[in-house]
Amino acid sequence: MDTNIDNALIEKKTISPGKQFIPLKPGTRVKFHFQTKKPDGTILDDSRKMANPMELVLGKKFKLEVWEVIVQKMALHEVAQFTVNKKLVAQYPFISKTLRDVGKKVEERRHCCGMSLQNDGLGYKDLDDLLSNPTDLIFTIDLLSIEMPEDYKKDTWQLSDDERLSTSMKLRDEGNELYKQKEYAKAEECYRQAVGLIEQLMIKEKPHDVEWLELAKHKVPLLLNYAQCKLLAKDYYAVIEHCSEVLQLDPDNVKALFRRAKAHFGAWNPAEARNDFQRAAELDPSLQAAVNKELKAIDKTQHERDLEDKKRLQALF
Repeated sequence: MDTNIDNALIEKKTISPGKQFIPLKPGTRVKFHFQTKKPDGTILDDSRKMANPMELVLGKKFKLEVWEVIVQKMALHEVAQFTVNKKLVAQYPFISKTLRDVGKKVEERRHCCGMSLQNDGLGYKDLDDLLSNPTDLIFTIDLLSIEMPEDYKKDTWQLSDDERLSTSMKLRDEGNELYKQKEYAKAEECYRQAVGLIEQLMIKEKPHDVEWLELAKHKVPLLLNYAQCKLLAKDYYAVIEHCSEVLQLDPDNVKALFRRAKAHFGAWNPAEARNDFQRAAELDPSLQAAVNKELKAIDKTQHERDLEDKKRLQALF
């Protein structure tokens, strides 16, 4: 993997040899424990005292590029010490602050805008000292695991556009299978993730251009399936929101009209429910019997609610 780092500025000392040297390529995910100290022995950070080991995906332009170079010099399960010239670790105080802040409540964190940094520093005295007085750093690295790109499930931010599209389709199929098994909550989560991936792609395109419209075709059935799961969960306003989005993309979508009508009924918006049911029947006459049944149910509920209101009024007097 190409880097602009001068290897002469990195000195390696093996503490415990590893089991196997594996050439790494872009997209490889590595996990390692690290300890950072100054040449005088002062320990700055130790990942074993943090929540989790460090995780890097190579080639994703991590702010401390030297760590990518370091792990490529190591075998799996090797423990080694690297003395790194201060020129290569200028960003370390900021990386360290981020790692230390993980797990803290938002209100406990010190944000680093330019003015805040000038006035208050990073919020950690040792990091402020390092920022003011740069020095070489010594990293002790324990390389725990190496996963090639094809061997692990990538986080969505790592996916290419083609991978996002194919992953959304896989999630759709998985959701459909879970829905058949009546695992509605799990199916809903699959559809939610799939919609998110399509939206990540759509945001890159100009609305209503050919590419955007093609993606919209993928999004519509996902939104409909998601809305159906929400309808079963009686989350009526979510159904109304998602079906309305479908109808913006496809104004004559019968499924969206029918599901939104049922959601309006559930949320007790009777006028809107009637309008959607009637529009669905106009577009698909085969639904007329089902629509008539729903309209009668609305009329019955309206009558019952009117009687309840009348009783409450009488009780007041």
